[in-house]
Amino acid sequence: MSKAEQRQKIAEGQGFIAALDQSGGSTPKALRLYGIAESEYSSEAEMFDLIHAMRARIAQAPAFTGDKVIGAILFEMTMDREIAGKPSAQFLWEERGVVPFLKVDKGLAETNDGVKLMKPMPDLDALLARANQAGIFGTKMRSVIDAANAGGIEAVVKQQFEVGRQILGAGLVPIIEPEITISIADKAEAENLLLANLKAHLDALPEGQKVMLKLTLPEVANLYAPLVDHPRVLRVVALSGGYSREEANARLAQNCGVIASFSRALTEGLSAQQSNAEFNETIARTIDEICAASVAG
Repeated sequence: MSKAEQRQKIAEGQGFIAALDQSGGSTPKALRLYGIAESEYSSEAEMFDLIHAMRARIAQAPAFTGDKVIGAILFEMTMDREIAGKPSAQFLWEERGVVPFLKVDKGLAETNDGVKLMKPMPDLDALLARANQAGIFGTKMRSVIDAANAGGIEAVVKQQFEVGRQILGAGLVPIIEPEITISIADKAEAENLLLANLKAHLDALPEGQKVMLKLTLPEVANLYAPLVDHPRVLRVVALSGGYSREEANARLAQNCGVIASFSRALTEGLSAQQSNAEFNETIARTIDEICAASVAG
């Protein structure tokens, strides 16, 4: 299948995008929630082997198919590994009908003006070339907004779109992710500032270029409707951001045209100690719930 078919699936698919891209910093927590304590591995290599085994187990679950999971975001090391004897991105698309994305950011810089920008990515062009070779469709990169600071939010969006244009130039579709921390007191105000900045930058994109947006679920339902309908937006997806799966799904269902791209909420309830039957049953139920919330709008 071609990139055109993958693009159509992402634009029109009735499902959600799985985020299987826990990085080095978030992996110990993800493993802990999965029932593997830090005492059970003694090196970073072992840790990454264990998280890859978890991701591979999810990707091979019978319910993990393009019928409800239209895309999956991979960590760079996952792209370089295999699932069931095939390179990961190839396995997802050829065996599951799931469109592969790649997390490309190198983590967050220190807080400034109430936000955390992305660290520099000097090797991005080389990584994008490898991604193309591996059959990756698009990318994802995350910044964090911790306050309704106009200057900080403007800097986040500016950086995201600068890197986004580099990714578009490589023939890949960027998922722009300016995450707003769910616990901040001025979350609604931050969301209004973010919306205005995103609209301005989308309006400035050349005709024919489209990005995706990954956003924190807003305080006001359908706040991001103008972005869902924007001609430069392929799809708007939502992160779970620390909400329980139940709350994330409830909020998601209120936002028309927005679909899930959950990480922690996707793996909630999964455990290394479960039998394959229990594991597959749990992930199937989770996929059904997240898919239902995604298409509810």
